[in-house]
Amino acid sequence: MNRNARRARAIAIAQAKPDTKLATSRFLMLATGATAALVSILIVHVF
Repeated sequence: MNRNARRARAIAIAQAKPDTKLATSRFLMLATGATAALVSILIVHVF
């Protein structure tokens, strides 16, 4: 890979924006897991 190709690749990586759909789905999965864990803890403590 020559210098120009490396430079172009570095610029493309630096300018890449995060995928908002992927970030949203990750956040929703994290929230779902946290909710399930909280519910299971509450059930264990209540009964």
